Amino acid sequence: MKTNIIRNIVALVAASGLLTACGIYKSYERPEDIQAPDQYRMDNMAEVKADADSLGPAFALASADLGTIQDSNHLGFMPWKEMFPDPKLQYLIQKGLDSNFDLRNAVLQVRQMQALLAKARLSFTPSLNVSGTEGFNGIIDMADPQNTFGIGASASWEIDIFGKLLNAKRGAVADFLQSDAARRSAQTQIISSIASAYYSLLMLDKQLEISEQTVENWKKTITMMESMKEAGSYAAYNQAAIEQAKANSMAVRAGIPDLKRQIRELENSLALLVGMPGQPIDRNRFEDQEIPAQFSVGVPSQMFLNRPDVMAAEAQLMSAYASTAAARAAFLPGFNITASGNWTNAAGTAILDPAKFVWQAVASLALPIFNQGANRANLRVAKAGQEIAANNFKQTLLNAANEVSNALFQYQTSGAKCQYRTEQIASLEKAVDFTTQLMQLGSTTYLEVLTAQQSLLSAQLSQVSDQYERMNSVISLYRALGGGSQEEIEGVDYENLDSPKAVRKRTKAAEKQVKALIKQEKAEAKAAKRQKS
Repeated sequence: MKTNIIRNIVALVAASGLLTACGIYKSYERPEDIQAPDQYRMDNMAEVKADADSLGPAFALASADLGTIQDSNHLGFMPWKEMFPDPKLQYLIQKGLDSNFDLRNAVLQVRQMQALLAKARLSFTPSLNVSGTEGFNGIIDMADPQNTFGIGASASWEIDIFGKLLNAKRGAVADFLQSDAARRSAQTQIISSIASAYYSLLMLDKQLEISEQTVENWKKTITMMESMKEAGSYAAYNQAAIEQAKANSMAVRAGIPDLKRQIRELENSLALLVGMPGQPIDRNRFEDQEIPAQFSVGVPSQMFLNRPDVMAAEAQLMSAYASTAAARAAFLPGFNITASGNWTNAAGTAILDPAKFVWQAVASLALPIFNQGANRANLRVAKAGQEIAANNFKQTLLNAANEVSNALFQYQTSGAKCQYRTEQIASLEKAVDFTTQLMQLGSTTYLEVLTAQQSLLSAQLSQVSDQYERMNSVISLYRALGGGSQEEIEGVDYENLDSPKAVRKRTKAAEKQVKALIKQEKAEAKAAKRQKS
């Protein structure tokens, strides 16, 4: 007897070890072949900066650096209120976060997943039901019917020996993480979209201001030319020159209605984005805006911790991993324990007096036999789904790194354009002054003056567009780094998504990864220092 017991124990331990090796109990770990790139693409960026810096110290181009994971100036971890200090823009962003229907739905979906996760956790506990009955037993045309009653309770419990419930819970955790990542993605998209639209509105305001000021300048010029013509002071101020000046003034004026239309349409679009009907938008001036001039973008591995689409892709892989483990567990038996008790006076057709307590306890083991083919098909489907999720995860990492690289280069090139444009406008302003003086002296024609003025107006409008592009490149970089997505939903427990042991394991793994990155950065810094010396 003892020998049989020992054999059964050994067999159970061996089976448990085999099942663990098959991946039924093993928790998800990120595959070793899924890694973020070591660095963002940085080639040619130094050349762009050097070209801008060559204009002199006044035009030195501020640049973003890779920084370190300990850098408090990391753009992706910067709260959006620090990123966008304009109070009126902050009001619009907050209103958008509070009112946007897509974000509201994303939050509700997170709460749905939280409820499903709670349901998955409760599947480990027994179910308990209480019932009460009352009736009558009797035979027609015979004695009076007898009153019967019963008060009972029943319980059932599925013992999760083979990981079926465990993997269902892990899948629920992954689904929760995926829904929360989608919510974070919607949040950072809303923040960046509102900021971009706001700056675009300020850009149009500035271009309208420049155009209206140019029209006023043309009015003064035309008045002066007509006065000079009537006085006969300068031969250059003939009727042809005056008509050409009026035509140029009308050309500038003709563009003003289009700018006003664009401003109105953008105001309505921005109002809709923040959940308001179309209306004027209270805003500050374009030249008063501030964006971070110096910041760090960190290292690509930080995208695992901060970028929502990367989080969602890994959560999808976690869910697929749990589905594969659950498909393997379907080949194994299910173990259930049921128990019931009933205080009743009914014993079949007999009536007990007094009532008695009747109980029953049953343990059952169900092993699938005729559906093994279906289970094998389900396992193949789950494995294929896991491979698809892994490929999507890899692709998401590459796309994320490319987006950051593109945004970084856009930031550098837009900065260089702003520096070049400033130098161009300074030269054109001098050209307008010189040609005007030469025409007054009779050394040149009015055409050269008009050409210089048109070139100056075009450059001034382009400068505003370049400055907006510079601002928008920082917004794009902020979004590419997952900025603005760190806020958590009130009332949602993010700390206890799994068992305390699993949480500690993930925390230690993250700490180990951070320490390794710090060590790598220190080694690279020492190597660079040695090369310089």
